Amino acid sequence: MALDHPLRDYGLKSERLLWPEKAPGAFETEVAELETKVGLTTLQKAVAWSQTKSMWPDTFGLACCAIEMMSIVSSRYDIARFGMEAFRSSPRQADLLIVSGRVSHKMAAPLRQIYDQMLEPKWVIAMGACASSGGMFNNYAIVQSVDKVVPVDVYVPGCPPRPEQLIEGIVRLHEAVQAGVPPAYELRSVAS
Repeated sequence: MALDHPLRDYGLKSERLLWPEKAPGAFETEVAELETKVGLTTLQKAVAWSQTKSMWPDTFGLACCAIEMMSIVSSRYDIARFGMEAFRSSPRQADLLIVSGRVSHKMAAPLRQIYDQMLEPKWVIAMGACASSGGMFNNYAIVQSVDKVVPVDVYVPGCPPRPEQLIEGIVRLHEAVQAGVPPAYELRSVAS
């Protein structure tokens, strides 16, 4: 299929768009005209693209943030446009864990067990101030950040964050996956 414009005009996020100050390389200069006619990609980029279009979230709703998380599947926010409408009830079918709300020390072990049962590659979004930093609950019963239990890829701030903020966090995670950023468990270990 011949295209009239370069693929970047259709919204394809390549390295040139992610790093605008980087000049095009010799190969990109030579195939600039070919890019308007044929869609070129690598297997790694195709796999990253398909991973972003089929992330299945596993819900771990613990507090008021869970209500905001549940609303993203409604027709108003429609997370189905990302291919994520199937919230999985089994961690063995999910590859995205959305931790929404405060995590008590008693819930830290079940959270880690669910994370360990998830398929790889797997990603984690910490939704809300309580999951990100303990929030207003600075006491002995609440884990002061969920990254002490599982490695976190994206933090969504707010108390509770709006559904738009969670969707923005999901979009940021998709951009990171498409840019080739490895999941958090490959980059760092869990904080202690």
